[in-house]
Amino acid sequence: MTAYHVPVMLQECIEALQIKPDGVYVDLTFGGGGHSAEILKQVEQGHLYAFDQDDEAGQNAQEFEKRSFTFIKANFRFLEKFLRLNGVEEVDGILADLGISSHQIDEASRGFSTRGDGELDMRMNQNSQKSAAEVVNGYDERELRNLFFKYGELKNAGKVARALCASRINKRIATTTDLIQILEGLAPRGKEFKFYAQVFQAIRIEVNDEMTALEGMLEQCPQVLKKGGRVAMMSYHSLEDRLVKNFFNKGNVEGKEEKDFYGNVIRPLAPVNRKPIIASEEEIKNNNRARSAKLRVAEKN
Repeated sequence: MTAYHVPVMLQECIEALQIKPDGVYVDLTFGGGGHSAEILKQVEQGHLYAFDQDDEAGQNAQEFEKRSFTFIKANFRFLEKFLRLNGVEEVDGILADLGISSHQIDEASRGFSTRGDGELDMRMNQNSQKSAAEVVNGYDERELRNLFFKYGELKNAGKVARALCASRINKRIATTTDLIQILEGLAPRGKEFKFYAQVFQAIRIEVNDEMTALEGMLEQCPQVLKKGGRVAMMSYHSLEDRLVKNFFNKGNVEGKEEKDFYGNVIRPLAPVNRKPIIASEEEIKNNNRARSAKLRVAEKN
């Protein structure tokens, strides 16, 4: 099994979904198919619908061709639309493993990694128009500062934006190596890798419009879940986790508490666990990606 196929917290995710043999389930982030393969083992008379916008994920899905499986090449922000197109009104469970796959990071040519030389691409959907190079070279200083502060949570977002704007005057920032070379003098000593990762994260989120897509998907989950159905979401950074936590706990991504006449919090989903589930020390030792994973589970009221 390659790094692409190593699913994080596999058993925890499967247990969270409480899979029924005749149930209908959705894997919103198919990737290498690790989670989907395990779900299919338990769905005997039911069906699994898997979403992914990445071309390589679509190639992996060809190995799964069977009557109980349907691959949908689309962003999960179109969850409800594509389920309806497939004649599905309600599902028993939804799984999402957010962020990027280990394979996308390891494939230097995709531009996601800070540890290899590749074009500044970072598109999860390789047919989309906006690339990382267009963001880095085309956004003005204010736009860059805002996205580094908002999506990278950088304390020196302004300095990073100014440095990029100054550098691109003489030469287009075309590769990941070009970008790292500009960032080298701005990184806090001893925290260089984390700093680079935050910058790359901010650009990647902007390129793929990840936060808007996640918000839209979260709002659709209650619309397609059966009563008592489960949704399990795994996030890898605080921005994603905050949106998931707010929606599960408060019923909206802003985290604003709204109550009915009787003082009950109005929310379509109820969290199953008060705290997120995290990977075991053993799993983290074998799969470093699991280190920052947080799994939250909710059930439709």
